[in-house]
Amino acid sequence: MNLARKILSEELDLFENHFREAVRSRVALLDRIMEYIVKRKGKQIRPMFVLLSAKLGGTITESSYRAASLVELLHTATLVHDDVVDEADERRGFFSINALWKNKIAVLVGDYLLSKGLLLSLNNKDHQILQILSEAVKLMSEGELLQIEKSRKLNLDESVYYEIINGKTASLLASACAAGASSTFESLEAIEKMRLFGEKVGMAFQIKDDLFDYGSMNIGKPTGNDIKEKKLTLPLIYALNNCDVAIKKRIIYIIKNQNTQKEKVDYVIEQVKRLGGIDYATQKMFTFRDEALAILHSFEDSEVRQALEELVRYTTDREY
Repeated sequence: MNLARKILSEELDLFENHFREAVRSRVALLDRIMEYIVKRKGKQIRPMFVLLSAKLGGTITESSYRAASLVELLHTATLVHDDVVDEADERRGFFSINALWKNKIAVLVGDYLLSKGLLLSLNNKDHQILQILSEAVKLMSEGELLQIEKSRKLNLDESVYYEIINGKTASLLASACAAGASSTFESLEAIEKMRLFGEKVGMAFQIKDDLFDYGSMNIGKPTGNDIKEKKLTLPLIYALNNCDVAIKKRIIYIIKNQNTQKEKVDYVIEQVKRLGGIDYATQKMFTFRDEALAILHSFEDSEVRQALEELVRYTTDREY
């Protein structure tokens, strides 16, 4: 991400100021929690996608910064709520909000972040950006609920998996790129192209996340965690659809009844690897990446386009 950070060095500093201002409140407890969140924000991938998408269309505007802040507010709100739902005590190697301040406060903090994002757009009449991001919030909720529903039934349809990750992950990145583009591009066709570009990147990003569950690197969640939560990710779906009946029955039994036993989870991981689930998911990830790059390359070559390509490749090449 070196090129992206280089050409956005000043813009990212300004974005930090915009974001800090966006989360400011009149409640001392909220301000303490917001300061904790700001100091422990991640790699800022989504704000970079917003700002680079805007820069691809022209000069970054105040509306571009507000779009980046809205995306980060919505993303942070969903993470805070996710930690409550998942009963997670850690986020990115630090204590989660619910671990430090309990569930009730964490839920209210998530609600506060969401409302601040909505007001940020409404107060500045960024109606197009608000429309784009509101659609993402709807799709994210639908994606999470669809995953819960299908996990209960152990649905093995690959198309359903794509529908789930399109909603829960890709929709926000798609909206981030579209929102950024809408702040500088006048062409609706260009904005839609950037939305589709972000969607393809988001699909690749989530498959990469799912692949981490079968690795051994320290990435902030235990190996086999998705199996323990009965989440049917692409490597597992492929393996179950390409093995003999006996192994399929055993894997499904483990997922349903023995998913907290390490040796059983390890067995599932080994079978997924042996049956080609990792290779298949990796191939699909690269397909989505290449589709994203094909859309990006329809724009004129520039340093900004190169920085976006670097970010795309980072999503599939990252080690955590």
